[in-house]
Amino acid sequence: MTEQQRSDSPAVEQAEETGQVQTTKVVVSGMTCGHCTSAVTEELKEVPGVLQVRIDNLVAGGDTDVFVDSDGPLDLGAARAAVEEAGYTATL
Repeated sequence: MTEQQRSDSPAVEQAEETGQVQTTKVVVSGMTCGHCTSAVTEELKEVPGVLQVRIDNLVAGGDTDVFVDSDGPLDLGAARAAVEEAGYTATL
């Protein structure tokens, strides 16, 4: 499974069943390849409450929509810091 595909992980399924999944769109600038998307995905998954990260359509070198599913309100500061840790810029 790639980070672009939706996961059927037990944590996501449980959150969906209880209606607690919140999806936040983060626009990430400058990613160009799968390595970039993997780096951003890994860093965002470290943010507390994040269940999964989806990147449906990479815009190489441009602005890419990244969808973050979490079990509550996403900590936007932590999400921005995670994207910056991966070496990119986030717009929330």
